[in-house]
Amino acid sequence: MEKWECTVCGYIYDPEKGDPANGIAPGTKFEDIESTWVCPECGAPKSDFKKV
Repeated sequence: MEKWECTVCGYIYDPEKGDPANGIAPGTKFEDIESTWVCPECGAPKSDFKKV
């Protein structure tokens, strides 16, 4: 699975880990996350992430 990086703070979204604290289960592809999700580190919108 591809990882995604927040272009604002550098947080890496790893699909294998997900974001359980914010309701994103491990194994969830970035593309399958709702558009309202924001970076758990800085609050940047999903649109501010790029594939790495």
